[in-house]
Amino acid sequence: MDRSLLSEFIKKIEPSADLKEGKQYPEADISPALLHQFMKKLRESEDAYFDYLVCLTGMDYGQDLGVIYHLHSTRHEHTIVVKSRTADRQNPVFESVTDIWKTAEFQEREVFDLLGIKFSNHPDLRRLFLDSSWGF
Repeated sequence: MDRSLLSEFIKKIEPSADLKEGKQYPEADISPALLHQFMKKLRESEDAYFDYLVCLTGMDYGQDLGVIYHLHSTRHEHTIVVKSRTADRQNPVFESVTDIWKTAEFQEREVFDLLGIKFSNHPDLRRLFLDSSWGF
């Protein structure tokens, strides 16, 4: 699927997604409330089949906190970047995608530990690097 077809597909499964042409890959910004459902569609759709979570990164945007996902389809050889952010810096919560990609378990723990972003429904959300004296 080329970039334009991928963009059309994204708009079809989630019309509210804000699409941009990134420097390397197409980017989709999605609200935290729709994130898990959107990611599940990207994984399960035969047309997209994003079966590989390349990386999951936490981001401090200053006013907002966010999560950036790089997804790749090993079947179709296309890649997309999905971004989501929240203005709630006191209690930043995103739904875990560990039920979609098992590798997210470790990466979400890292984001939680270093930025304090919580992932609801994570099977083992605990610190990875820092001790309990680091408060969030």
